[in-house]
Amino acid sequence: MSHNVSDPGEGHSPAAWTAVVIMLVAFTAGTLFFMLDLPVLVWVSVVVLAIGPVVGYLMAKAGYGVNGPKYTPKAHH
Repeated sequence: MSHNVSDPGEGHSPAAWTAVVIMLVAFTAGTLFFMLDLPVLVWVSVVVLAIGPVVGYLMAKAGYGVNGPKYTPKAHH
């Protein structure tokens, strides 16, 4: 596998990881609240789930995306 400099890095950035963690927590909490029959908290989890990609986008625009100035790629072994 060649390492292309223009490769977007498959989302290995602080922005991508933050978005994914927010969405995973929201999905897990929403599932738990659904099982506990707490519909208001299920909808709160849906809102938090929708906020995840927005946070990732804003972080990428702030320079924490793959090609951003505040992102330092780690060497792959």
